Amino acid sequence: MSAFDPVLSADTVDQILHLYATRGDDHYGEDVSQREHAEQCAYHARIDGADDALIIAALLHDIGHLLHKFGEDAADRGIDTRHERIGSGWLARCLPPSVSEPIALHVAAKRYLATINPSYLKGLSAASLQSFLLQGGLMDAEEMTAFLAHPAHQAALDLRRYDELGKIVGADMPAFDSYAPMIRALIMKDAR
Repeated sequence: MSAFDPVLSADTVDQILHLYATRGDDHYGEDVSQREHAEQCAYHARIDGADDALIIAALLHDIGHLLHKFGEDAADRGIDTRHERIGSGWLARCLPPSVSEPIALHVAAKRYLATINPSYLKGLSAASLQSFLLQGGLMDAEEMTAFLAHPAHQAALDLRRYDELGKIVGADMPAFDSYAPMIRALIMKDAR
């Protein structure tokens, strides 16, 4: 059995749905809401042929924004909310590492991609660039080595790609709630 606690999982899906129902309209600097962004990222993972764990990681990668208490303007106030740590830690209680670890690394993936590819850095949205600077900016060689050594680094890079694609205003996507059965299945599969 994994390190996560399946006892906590009974209410987890309901808690996730409630978070996105009550706080999913928050924007955090982007032109799309958190819910719209989540739906688009999951959609891109799905059409890319990602497995269920990565689809759910794409759906929930920014849940830390909905869990912290810093507010939508945290980056404007110079605060790195460490949303990737908050979200991955919260989800790791009942979802497998194949979901929580790419989420934990998606900020590092942005920093890595910006370091190795100047055009990636230039293509970041204003909000993503602002958070990038607060999150540490370009990686040094030691940080890049550590990132690449992590078993989930490729999943995090894929997640980052879906993250960048998930910012289209007015895109028609499958509803957030439609992913609830997939989340439940991942909880149950890892609990066995």
